[in-house]
Amino acid sequence: MLRARLTLFYSTLLGGVLLLFGMAVYTLVNVTLIRQVDELLNNTASEILEVTHVDSVGEINTLRLPPLDMATNMYVQVWNRQGILLSSSLDRNQFPEALNIKGLTAIETNFRDIDYHGVHMRVLSVPLSVGGRSAGTMQVATSLAVIDSVREDLLYILIMTAIFAIIIAGIGSWLTIERSLAPLDTIVATTRQINRADDLSRRIPYKHLPNDEVGQLVLAFNQTLERLETIFTSQQRFLADISHELRTPLTVIKGNVGLMRRMNTVDEETLLSIDEEANRLTRLVGDLLLLAKAETGKLPLQKETLELDTLLFEVLQQMHVLAGDKLTIKLAEIDQILILGDRDRLKQVLLNLISNAIQYTPEGGEIILSLSKMDGKARFIVQDTGPGIPAEDLPHIFERFYRTEKSRTRSKTPGFGLGLSIAYWIITKHNGEIDVESEEGKGTIFKIFLPLLDPEKNKPTATLS
Repeated sequence: MLRARLTLFYSTLLGGVLLLFGMAVYTLVNVTLIRQVDELLNNTASEILEVTHVDSVGEINTLRLPPLDMATNMYVQVWNRQGILLSSSLDRNQFPEALNIKGLTAIETNFRDIDYHGVHMRVLSVPLSVGGRSAGTMQVATSLAVIDSVREDLLYILIMTAIFAIIIAGIGSWLTIERSLAPLDTIVATTRQINRADDLSRRIPYKHLPNDEVGQLVLAFNQTLERLETIFTSQQRFLADISHELRTPLTVIKGNVGLMRRMNTVDEETLLSIDEEANRLTRLVGDLLLLAKAETGKLPLQKETLELDTLLFEVLQQMHVLAGDKLTIKLAEIDQILILGDRDRLKQVLLNLISNAIQYTPEGGEIILSLSKMDGKARFIVQDTGPGIPAEDLPHIFERFYRTEKSRTRSKTPGFGLGLSIAYWIITKHNGEIDVESEEGKGTIFKIFLPLLDPEKNKPTATLS
């Protein structure tokens, strides 16, 4: 369980930090207290040495201990070099042995912790010398009972504080993590509901969520659901449209073939109808294959130096035949323009845009074409006087499988909603841009921008992102 693991992790981390902190505090307090005891022992030893006397042969035979009231629990012993106790603040009958036996043979001043008759003490052993030769040893000791008590109390306080802090941190972490991860439960529940009901319209409530990682995850998840819903709806609509488009030509072909069989004759008009419907099927299958190759990256572009104005004249001749006497196609402006591009694919784009304009422009209308240079880029414009595109459809016309509802009734031979998607892909792969402006009742304007070719360097002079 994620909550339990995170809570355990944070509690363990806090426990480790408190352990290190407690060890540091305990060590610092212990060192400070021992240093104070050592200073006290040193001061006491110095005072005693000031009143110590030796005889003419260097033997310690007279020692007057100073008053020890100023140092509670302070004990002093003086031993000669033969190990005989010369003076002691303790009762010699009850405590005849040295405070620190090993200290009697020490040649340097040293401190040592010992247990003397069940009492924990710290002993300072000071070697005594006269004229450079050993004369004995003085030992000064004090009880560490108070310090031991302080150590135990400090250790108890640190342990209890750490336990209490870990418990509080664990409870706080659990509640905080529970609140922070609550939206994840909603995400799981929503996902399960979507899986059970196949309903991509469901969304995770986003109100009152903090703008943190979880909130951003919920927002991204909702955006993903919205995108998936759009794609799924588009594909459903595409399947419905493609089923309709396939049914119509197949029905016509099947009906004409059946008619020829019954009449046992071949009629030219019937063959022409079959040919037209077969061409519709060929175009549909070709567009689908083209999009499939584009999606998988298996549609390479054969780019070469291309005269865009020459290509436009070639397309214009074909479009005049398609338009016939129905409407007028005008060339408002044309410049000599060189680009680096795939001739066949760009011709496909021009044919698609101009044929769409012819298809949706009513009889007697006008189509205006323009090819010019603008800001170091080639600009191609197709403007028609058709019924225009609804504003709600404009942001989606380049999406694959998208068709406006009105497009079904504007022509007897509507497209499949794939041409503009293909055109958008081709222009984008040429580092160009394609844009559309339209107003219902006033016509539509398509604009294409492509980077120019620098003849000297044989590369585009501008690159569009």
